[in-house]
Amino acid sequence: MPAQAAARQAQKERTHEALLTAALDLSRRYGFAQISLRQVAGHAGVVPTAFYRHFDSMEQLGLVLVEQSFATLRRMIRDAQRDPHVFDNIIDASAAILVDAVKQNRAHFDFVARERVGGSPAVRRAIQHELDLFVSELAIVLARLPHIENWSSDDVQMVARLFVRNMVSHAEEVVDMPDGRPDLEEQIRDGARREMRVIVIGFRDWRSAAHR
Repeated sequence: MPAQAAARQAQKERTHEALLTAALDLSRRYGFAQISLRQVAGHAGVVPTAFYRHFDSMEQLGLVLVEQSFATLRRMIRDAQRDPHVFDNIIDASAAILVDAVKQNRAHFDFVARERVGGSPAVRRAIQHELDLFVSELAIVLARLPHIENWSSDDVQMVARLFVRNMVSHAEEVVDMPDGRPDLEEQIRDGARREMRVIVIGFRDWRSAAHR
């Protein structure tokens, strides 16, 4: 690629990220549904017409933010699944991965926590879609655990939803956690571990629909 074209591409990518970062910052203060294209462009330091070189609308920008928010967590979970030691200790590993993912991407998870219940309909639907995908992916992993491998798919999905609801709740706690509080961080991890263990305790005695 010629140097001039490479420079233009690099500038385009910087502007793209600047718009996303501006939207995250403004939505934290005002809520995504309340901010305008002009506000985002101004906060990013570009003219409003430049916005349309990157996004068709504010709605599309919001959907990209949702996708980015879940991409890191999904990647970390997938990487962990490749480690056999993680699978042997899936509860502790899941709690640690969740806290680390949220800490590394707090602005994105802050966006999800707010917009999940109070955002625009399109953004709420996108967040729910991502959570449903997460449930489906987690169900595949959980189906390999003892006492659950012969359950019906509906029951495995039910357990996966319980795990995801637990993770969403604790992710929102991490978002609200002040910086420099390792004691609170460990408290959140411990709470997630304990609650997931309570769910797992019921595996052995649950009569799945497949065996009723």
